[in-house]
Order: sequence, then C-alpha cells, then structure tokens
Amino acid sequence: MFSAFMNIFKVPELRNKVLFTLGLLAVYRIGFYVPLPGIDQSELSSHFESMKAQSGSSDSGASGMEQLTEYFSMFTGGNLQQSTIFGLGIMPYISASIIFQLLGTVVPSLEKLRKEGEIGRKKIQEYTRYATVLICIIQAGFWLKYICSSQLVQKSSMISATILLPHCHLCSSASSA
Repeated sequence: MFSAFMNIFKVPELRNKVLFTLGLLAVYRIGFYVPLPGIDQSELSSHFESMKAQSGSSDSGASGMEQLTEYFSMFTGGNLQQSTIFGLGIMPYISASIIFQLLGTVVPSLEKLRKEGEIGRKKIQEYTRYATVLICIIQAGFWLKYICSSQLVQKSSMISATILLPHCHLCSSASSA
C-alpha cells in the first residue's frame, strides 16, 4: 500500500497534479483566515454572539433574518461569522449545480444537452460555472448589505463605503468563482 502511494511521486505527471492540488488547497485554507478589509471582526463576532443569546432566551425563537444568516453560516462552514475572503465557500457552486440538475429535467434544450454525452455534459458544466459566478455575486452583495445595515463596518476615515463595498464584493465573489 505504501509503495503504491510512493509510486504517485515517481510519475512526473501524477506528482505535478498532486502538488498542484495540494497548493490550491493551501491557498484555499489560507483564504479562510484572511478577513475582508474594513470589516470589524470583533464587532462581527460579538454581533453573532448577541444574536445567539437573543434567540436562545426568547420563547418565539429567532427572527427570519437571524435564522437565515445562521443557516447561511452553517452552509459556509461557519467562516461567514469571521467574514473572510473565502467565506462563501463552495455553496454558490453547489447551488448552481443543483439548479442545473433540476433544470435538466424540465428545460428541453438542457435535457437534449444531457443526452448528447460528453459534449453536452461539458456544456452544462460551463453553464454551471457561469451560474456560480452570478449566484456568488448575488450572495456576496446580500451579505455585504447585511454587514453594512448591521453597522459592522469599521468606522475609519480612511475607508469609505464607496471603496470598501466593491472591494469586499470582489473578494467574496472571487472566492467561489
């Protein structure tokens, strides 16, 4: 078993693919620790703690927005509470993939593509990637609107909302694209 594993590193093509994959995983993991610029991380974590305390103490439960952000945070691996550049995770891709699988049974042109074999599958994957970018931009926009409406942006004279929002939107969107 160990010798079979070591053979991976003897074949140059396999070694390069494994090292490339490990490099991408390292970049992805580092991105989970890089916070969005201009977001007050301590204020953000205290905001979520107060939301948990309020929803735990009230009999009626949490409001719709609180529940939505809690579920959204759960699907992103909890990193949304830290608001990092890769905070959206793979959720936009999973959503786009599910959407296209469902549309493949309803929309005749996508159903035809599915039946074409490899070429059709590649075309549907291409559409899924485009939809991922669109979903990611929408989710990042809603998340940043929520952060700004909750006043979790650092109050610094150097960071204006006109510079902060597009930059954070780009960072959040690029993480899943």
